[in-house]
Amino acid sequence: MNKGESSLTSLISAFSRAYHSQFDTPKIFDDYLAQELITQQEFNDIQTNMVQGIQFFNKEIAEKLNGQTEELLKWIVQTQLSPTPLARAAYCEKVLLNEVILGLQQYVILGAGLDTFSLRHPEFESILEIFEIDHPATQEFKKKRLAEVNLKLPSNVHFVSMDFTKKFSSENLLVSGFDNKKTFFSLLGVSYYLTKEETSSLLDHLFANVPSGSSIVFDYADEKLFKEQGISNRVDNMVKMATASGEPMKSCFTYEEMEKMLENSGLLIYEHLTPDKINELYFDNRKDYLTAFETIHYVHAVKK
Repeated sequence: MNKGESSLTSLISAFSRAYHSQFDTPKIFDDYLAQELITQQEFNDIQTNMVQGIQFFNKEIAEKLNGQTEELLKWIVQTQLSPTPLARAAYCEKVLLNEVILGLQQYVILGAGLDTFSLRHPEFESILEIFEIDHPATQEFKKKRLAEVNLKLPSNVHFVSMDFTKKFSSENLLVSGFDNKKTFFSLLGVSYYLTKEETSSLLDHLFANVPSGSSIVFDYADEKLFKEQGISNRVDNMVKMATASGEPMKSCFTYEEMEKMLENSGLLIYEHLTPDKINELYFDNRKDYLTAFETIHYVHAVKK
């Protein structure tokens, strides 16, 4: 099957979550179902490609760990791939679960990929409507994969097809049953690939038809994105990999720019996590390679 670029991105993200769930201790975010959505062949292929590409990631590590395949893979996954997807998912779901306690009725996952939240929380089937928004190719791949492993989505999950680089349309959401109720949005791993204007427009449209108290959690890159090297050049590697894959990173923000953009969309920053704070919350006292990614921040913003 031709997976398409969007599905490949989803697979690599699922791979990093599956790897963490199986091999890392302690757990930052335990997506124990991620391994169900990735075949052993895909898992092996991604491992092989990562290890063979070690020279790109870090030549010194390539020489130091030469021949130690498992340690090389662990270094690549924990240094380059996993930190941001794991910590932002942990933070987002912590906020989300708290919002459910406070009476949340709708959850919209933008760029859902192979997200497993609904499968891990079947207890919310009767109280929380979940809308997964992503590229049609990614959604078709997910449906096919779920069928292959006999996993059935709960009845509260609705797929909404959308291309984020085009003007946001609420029509598909409304047709899927979206309503003017308190809503929580997650926008993880998306903002970097949009221009500032596209991100601002997306926020405007998302919050146009939801009540006060609705909120969003998203990650963004700060103004050092295109200058920072990071541990073992990992920030520079991330930017180069995105460009090479045909999905270049397009935007970064100062805190003041982010605050102003959110304010223009009628949102207030409720919580802002810097890389140092993320490290303190999710990576403190670890004995492996996992540390918070430089230049990446998390925001929880609420509609006034």
